[in-house]
Amino acid sequence: MEVKYVNPFTDFGFKKIFGEETDKDVLIDFLNQVLPQKHQIKELTYLNTEHLGISELDRNVMFDLYCKSLSGEKFIVKMQKASQNFFKDRSVYYATFPNQQAKKGEVWNYELSAVYFVGILDFVFAENINNDEVLHEVKLRNNFGNVFYDKLTFIYLEMPKFTKTLEELETSFDKWLYVLKHLPRLQERPSKLQERVFSKLFELAQIGKFNQEEMQKYEESLKVYWDMHAVIETARDGAFDEGKVEGERIKAIEVAKNLIRLNLDSENIATATGLKVEEIERLRND
Repeated sequence: MEVKYVNPFTDFGFKKIFGEETDKDVLIDFLNQVLPQKHQIKELTYLNTEHLGISELDRNVMFDLYCKSLSGEKFIVKMQKASQNFFKDRSVYYATFPNQQAKKGEVWNYELSAVYFVGILDFVFAENINNDEVLHEVKLRNNFGNVFYDKLTFIYLEMPKFTKTLEELETSFDKWLYVLKHLPRLQERPSKLQERVFSKLFELAQIGKFNQEEMQKYEESLKVYWDMHAVIETARDGAFDEGKVEGERIKAIEVAKNLIRLNLDSENIATATGLKVEEIERLRND
């Protein structure tokens, strides 16, 4: 089946949906689903993020956003779609990177605006595998569990955990997660997603409307995405195989120890367990 809509987890797709100044109402609507009520966005400005990237890839996928809330409060949102390599390190680095808040040429008391880092993950952190929560909010806390600094917040969306079907969608938050997860597999805009913001999003995401240059950039971006996932899957499979082999070896050593206690000779134990005679002798001496 021909793919109709862009993959939002590619660099190009992410920028196409969320990175256009003229269509920033789409980004504002999404961010207002994950930000707290006190920081619902009224106005948003894209800042120059060239200084943030350590590589060309980083520069492509990082949004540095200057926001104004409905109540007039100003704050910063840094947004990134995420790959697995050192993601926590990268998010801390970006969230704490100097971001034009210092007042140049005048006395400044170091009072900072609130900063949110929003990460859209196409993977699940190892420590979160056994819970079903999609959205995780992380703050800096002391040893008593109290928030030490409430102006720095990390918001992570673990997208593989979102399993609601189209019929189960209830909130705008549900609908946004459904779109982000399933967009490349959809052939038309579902009837449950008829809001104006989704009408605009599906318009932006239509691959058939890309010009030749956009199509070339998307194909390159898609290849990078596929290659990255292939590397991750290979590493994961390799780790599983290594773990399986190591588990079998541990079992063989335990069996060998039991046979040593029964005074069987080393050659027969080696035959029974697959271990080397030298290893059996070392176990016997220990």
